[in-house]
Amino acid sequence: MRGVPSAVVLCRRAAACCAALLLVTSCGRAGADDDEGGRLPGAPTGVSAEAGSATSVHVMWNALPGGDGISRYEVYRGARKVLEVPASRHMVDVTRLRPSTAYAFSVRARGTDGRLGPPSRKVRARTPAAGPADRSAPTRPGSARGRTAGSRAVHLSWSASEDDRGVVSYDIYQGDTKVHSVGGNQTAAVVAGLRPGARYVFTVRARDAADNLSPAGSAVRLTTPGSDDGRATAPGDFRATTRRADGAYHIELSWVPPRTDGVVTEYQIHLDGKPATSLVYGGKVPSGRATYSFYAGPEKGVTHRVRVRAKLPDGTWGGFSAERTVTTGAR
Repeated sequence: MRGVPSAVVLCRRAAACCAALLLVTSCGRAGADDDEGGRLPGAPTGVSAEAGSATSVHVMWNALPGGDGISRYEVYRGARKVLEVPASRHMVDVTRLRPSTAYAFSVRARGTDGRLGPPSRKVRARTPAAGPADRSAPTRPGSARGRTAGSRAVHLSWSASEDDRGVVSYDIYQGDTKVHSVGGNQTAAVVAGLRPGARYVFTVRARDAADNLSPAGSAVRLTTPGSDDGRATAPGDFRATTRRADGAYHIELSWVPPRTDGVVTEYQIHLDGKPATSLVYGGKVPSGRATYSFYAGPEKGVTHRVRVRAKLPDGTWGGFSAERTVTTGAR
C-alpha cells in the first residue's frame, strides 16, 4: 500500500534513531566525566622569551588565575618538553642551546589532578653568536632605584653595565631568587605578583653572551602599599597540646599548610610572642596536615602561647595562625 513504509525502511529508521540516542547518551556521559575530573588548566598568557647568552634563553609567563589548582608548569622547545617547574615559578632558563640559532617555546600548565592544559602561544628567540673565549664579566649595574606600581607590583630601573663584548640580559633577583629577566638593551623592568603590605629586596645583575654574570647592583628595598590581614596566607586549623616524655614536657603542634601558588618548605614557630624555632623541610613536604614537636622544659604547670607562620614561595612571611595557649602537664 502506498504511504506505508516497508519493514526494511522501518528497521533502518529505528537503527538510525537508536544510533542517535546512543551518541547523545555518550556525549552526556563524557561531559559528566569532565566535570568529575575537575576543570582543565587554561593556557598560560604573557609568555615571552629573551636570549640570556649564546647558549641560553629566558622564558617567562604570567601565573594562571586561581593557581591553587596548578601543580607545575611545563616548558616546551618546539614539541619537546625541556623543563618543568613548581607552580610558584613563572620563569626558567633553557640552557645548552646552540649559538646563532632561532628557537620557539611554549608553556603548559599541569593541574593538581595530573591533567595537562593546552599550550600557550609560541614565542621565538634567537641566541647571539658565540665569540672568542670570554672570561670577563660585565660591570655592576649602577644607580638602582625603584617605586611601587600599585599594591602588587614594583617598577625597577638601573644604569647600564659595561662589557667588552656587550650585555645580553639583566637578571632581577628578589632576595636570593631570580624572578625576572630583560634584554641587554633594557634598563627597567616591572615585577608583578607581589603581596600588599609586604617588604621586598631586589637586586640586578648583568649577563654577557658567554654567561659571565656581573656582581649585584645596590639593593632596592620597597614595601608595597596596602594591608594584608594574613588570613589568606596563614596556616589553618592550628592545634597545640603538651605531652611528657623522658622526664620533660614537649609541645605538640599540627596545622594545615596555607594555600599558595607553590610549595611551602619553611615555618617559624613563635612562643610567648617571640620566635622560638624553625621547621625546614629538606625532602618531601607533607601534602596534608603538618606536625611538629619541640622541647618545653621539665616544669609542670607552665603556660605558653604559641602560633606558627609560613615562609611563602615569594620569600616573604605569611600571616600567623591563630594563637593557642597550652599548659605543661594539663589534661
